[in-house]
Amino acid sequence: MTDQFAQPYQRIVEDVRDQIRLGKLRPGHKLPSTRELATHYGVAHGTVQRALAELRSAELIYSHQGKGSFVRQSPDEGQPSSEVQDLQRQVADLTARLERVEQALFHRT
Repeated sequence: MTDQFAQPYQRIVEDVRDQIRLGKLRPGHKLPSTRELATHYGVAHGTVQRALAELRSAELIYSHQGKGSFVRQSPDEGQPSSEVQDLQRQVADLTARLERVEQALFHRT
């Protein structure tokens, strides 16, 4: 669902985000060429380039020179995001601390 008052590049970004979220574009899926996207959305080549740059910076897609742009693997399908990895480390640290406390209490009695 794109916002009709958004900038043209933002509408493209939101449309691609929606397609990824709805599963219409899956990890590894190749996006149409810049020319095809410009024609489809009725915008200039530079507008599509700006939208693709935004999608790359949001880590939703990646591009290979001469091959095109592709949907990235979503965070829940591969390596956890850095935030999740940080939380996993914190939980592991807390678990280790709790085990040490329990061992100390167990050996005292």
